[in-house]
Amino acid sequence: MRIAVLGADGYLGWPTALHLSAQGHDVVAVDNLIRRRWDEECGTGSLVPISSMEARCARWQQVSGRSITWHNVDLRDRDAVEQLVVAIKPEAVVHFAEQRSAPYSMISPSHGVETQVNNLVGTLNLIYALRDHVPDCHLIKLGTMGEYGTPNIDIEEGFIEIDHNGRHDRMLYPKSPGSVYHLSKVHDSHNLEFACRVWDMRATDLNQGVVYGTTTDECAQHPELATRFDYDGIWGTVLNRYCVQAAVGEPLSVHGKGGQTRGFLDIRDTVRCIELAALNAPAPGEYRVFNQFTEQFSVLELAEKVKHARAAHGLETEIHHVPNPRRELEEHYYKARHQHLLDLGLQPHNLSDTLIDHVIQAVETNISRVRRETIAAAVDWRRGGGLYRAPAASTLATATAR
Repeated sequence: MRIAVLGADGYLGWPTALHLSAQGHDVVAVDNLIRRRWDEECGTGSLVPISSMEARCARWQQVSGRSITWHNVDLRDRDAVEQLVVAIKPEAVVHFAEQRSAPYSMISPSHGVETQVNNLVGTLNLIYALRDHVPDCHLIKLGTMGEYGTPNIDIEEGFIEIDHNGRHDRMLYPKSPGSVYHLSKVHDSHNLEFACRVWDMRATDLNQGVVYGTTTDECAQHPELATRFDYDGIWGTVLNRYCVQAAVGEPLSVHGKGGQTRGFLDIRDTVRCIELAALNAPAPGEYRVFNQFTEQFSVLELAEKVKHARAAHGLETEIHHVPNPRRELEEHYYKARHQHLLDLGLQPHNLSDTLIDHVIQAVETNISRVRRETIAAAVDWRRGGGLYRAPAASTLATATAR
């Protein structure tokens, strides 16, 4: 198929573009490179060096013999989006091109507005362009498990069966997002469902868990094909942060009690999930939701896994509890269904098989690039945002007790 990957310069977009190209698809990569500019603004950077899009695409053609066409397009520009869709006439579009950091969206009012405008306007421009020019195109949109929040009932895959006052209906699962970023994803989901219901479009909403790892078969073929590794308090994921803290000799900073539970998956499973969705398109007018994760852990469980992995190499690591800068339940029920992608043939990788070989190895290889001052949580959601640097974890070991 001819597949456009939007946000192709990003952590997941680039490995997805490579994977789909390796499977024989005609891949068009689209990005406006804003993620690199956000790094400059926030003083952050990838632990793993990343090449320019031009260098990446050239190296991929040299290594694989396959070409990826690269376009610099901002999805907020309606005319540019329409021209792109008319020119390439995609059969499927994989949409990663959004501001994806919850902490970034909570820094200030301007950051929150930027997040909503970037994500919603870009997605709406895309929906209209696909509707008007390639209405049969399959839109595969990256959502997030964070749309659901942490309800005290099981989380279904997008829809829930409701019995109320003797009546029955199947409705979109209620959403309870925890940040301005997650709110933007909820709005996206409603816009996609509307487009399918009213205009007979095809869309798959992938409510993804937290992704870890940087290694895919394609990225591993040359250093210039590497993807990002974010570990800081704005862009980094909790597992990456713990691995970096352990490597530089800092305690692992668990927010509050550490009972916050989420779904997780290996980056290799992410690219496979995208491929499975593309190969199994929904019917016209069908809006479907896949919960895209393979395992679930609390943040304290993750810290313990990192501690044990380091201990296997004779290295001691401490776990300290620090004040939670987020407004969230620190202990809660969490049971989310994630069957649809398994039914399509996903064969998951487990964190226990990946942590040492892939994640910790990536950190050790690039440890000289760690910016220690950026590791801790950088945004205080409880006080309305604002950049700050948390106190050292060692001084806050008894925070939960207080």
